[in-house]
Amino acid sequence: MSKKVLIICYYWPPAGGPGVQRWLKFVTYLPQFGVEPIVYCPDNPNYPIVDASLVNEIPENITILKQPISEPYRFAKVLSKSNTQSISSGVIPKAKKQSVIQRILLYIRGNFFIPDARKAWVKPSVAYLSKYISENNIDTIITTGPPHSLHLIGLALKAKCKVTWFADFRDPWTTIGYHKALKLSKSSRDKHLALEAEVLNTADHIVVTSKNTKMEFEAKTSKPISVITNGYDVQPINTPKKDHKFTLSHIGSLLSDRNPKALWSAICELILENNSFANAFQLNLIGVVSHEILNTIDEYGLSKYVNTVGYVSHEDAIKAQRQSQVLLLVEIDSEATKVIIPGKLFEYLVSKTPIIAIGPKDSDVENIIASTNTGRYFYYNQKEAIKSQILSYFEAYKNNTLQVNAVGLEQYSRKSLTASLSKLVLDA
Repeated sequence: MSKKVLIICYYWPPAGGPGVQRWLKFVTYLPQFGVEPIVYCPDNPNYPIVDASLVNEIPENITILKQPISEPYRFAKVLSKSNTQSISSGVIPKAKKQSVIQRILLYIRGNFFIPDARKAWVKPSVAYLSKYISENNIDTIITTGPPHSLHLIGLALKAKCKVTWFADFRDPWTTIGYHKALKLSKSSRDKHLALEAEVLNTADHIVVTSKNTKMEFEAKTSKPISVITNGYDVQPINTPKKDHKFTLSHIGSLLSDRNPKALWSAICELILENNSFANAFQLNLIGVVSHEILNTIDEYGLSKYVNTVGYVSHEDAIKAQRQSQVLLLVEIDSEATKVIIPGKLFEYLVSKTPIIAIGPKDSDVENIIASTNTGRYFYYNQKEAIKSQILSYFEAYKNNTLQVNAVGLEQYSRKSLTASLSKLVLDA
């Protein structure tokens, strides 16, 4: 007989972006390991990105519970629809370039909605779920954030019901990169820290997506912490032919602070120095891209080499990964982002396409790319090394020898990761 587990999440199809992938895939595979997932999600969410194709990936015979949610983003759109959409998507301009409306929205978001803009869903969810848990003999719950307000649902249910609670952190809480942009007052920062501490010290088990996050949380709690990364799934997509051009493709959001000027400078120099490269090169930006990134690219004279596609379905993103000659992954150059492992990295790993990654020192991404032999990782100040690597990949492209000889990828398969998760749940 399967063990019932209630999974409390905000992002669920038709939500797009990486946040939905983790638990959609866990839910798909959990029944194979003796766990019956019951999903609880909002009935009328304000998703910043929608990908209707993911609805087709929801497994049949899964119980899905939905309750209405009240979100301030709907009302904020009265002030500015474009600014609200941008901020809710995570695209926050640098402080010097923020408009008055953007500053107001960020201040309100940071100081009036703690821990986040979905906080109003906590009380009605607790009322609904405490009754459901009692009536259906559920003894295990999982909350996943961001939004971290969902962990407050777990906190309240832990107090009201006899349940074992797993708190899954797809990203950190108080050290997440965008916290610095929210214009938090001291009292607001203190509230975040207090809530984070209460969650970390009340949950029965903490699940994180990176070793660095585990190290951070180990300094804050003595509760058991397990690392279960994001991963890749076997996609039934015919592998397309590689692009005719020498394409360097970034797939996913490219936010204002992910702006590697060393890369743009290196590409600019290669174009000026190498006619063959200039004729073959194309930069694909597939996903949400901030205006600051595009402006910087233009400053380096690269605009005519850029193909800006915008958001695409998950299936089309997979095709683009396999079709490109080289994949680009960029993370913010900061101490806080060492813990971030973008979900797309794992799909990059199995795309059979070499990766150029740029980010902070000592990150989990750097270690994964090195250990799987799937590309090269650089720091923001390594322009000459980046330039040399791009040229090396270009020469291989011209000789039809550009390929990847990856190793050790099975540990990151969604099914393998779900096996680890199910063991935690069944042993609890």
